[in-house]
Amino acid sequence: MDLPRIFTIRESSHRIHNPLTPDKLAALGRALRLPPGTRVLDLASGSGEMLCTWARDLGFTGTGVDISTVFTEQARARAVELGVADRVEFVHGDAAGHVSGEPVDLAACVGATWIGNGVAGAAELLGRSLRPGGLMLIGEPYWRRTPPDQETAEACHATGPADFLPLPELIEHFGGLGYDVVEMVLADQDSWDRYCAAQWLNLRRWLDRNPDDELAPEVRAELTTEPARYARYMREHLGWGVFALMRR
Repeated sequence: MDLPRIFTIRESSHRIHNPLTPDKLAALGRALRLPPGTRVLDLASGSGEMLCTWARDLGFTGTGVDISTVFTEQARARAVELGVADRVEFVHGDAAGHVSGEPVDLAACVGATWIGNGVAGAAELLGRSLRPGGLMLIGEPYWRRTPPDQETAEACHATGPADFLPLPELIEHFGGLGYDVVEMVLADQDSWDRYCAAQWLNLRRWLDRNPDDELAPEVRAELTTEPARYARYMREHLGWGVFALMRR
């Protein structure tokens, strides 16, 4: 049970595995206006940056769950580095279906709604761990510009234009699920650039170190095509944000 190697190679230098910058991640934590001692469950927690920095800066406690052995170890090391290992823990496991043993104040799935087969399923899963009146965080792509054709949608890592919604429709979708959207922090083109462009250097440096690895042809193919594909398609069409929800 683990992520494919290509993913950990691609994002090997990343502490945040989505297009939020550290400043935006910090701004999101402050915007929630939650007190020290807030209990968090972070499903698909990656390298633990959200939980670790919020524990350090905001006094939160909690648990992260992620399927990647590499990222889970990075998260545990980050907790030690920031001096919060006594307040947060990271579990290697499949976040799909994971429910907290005790209700939490904040339940998050930031950028991995596939664990619930989409937004609705992810919200239902998070709701099973959330105390009444608690906050939910969901990170999700949306269309900045609706793709004009199937080729453009696929170049944005979608199976088709229907995979994602424009921002107003996504917010309305949360409402249709029975939630008020009470805060949001959106990636911008610069933060998308920092997320995606950093991956190209990761790929190139890995290739230089591992020219004979069995994965080298796949990494080479991605590095050859990804920068232009990102600039031509993703940068103009795909948005991403984290949305704070409260059940009505």
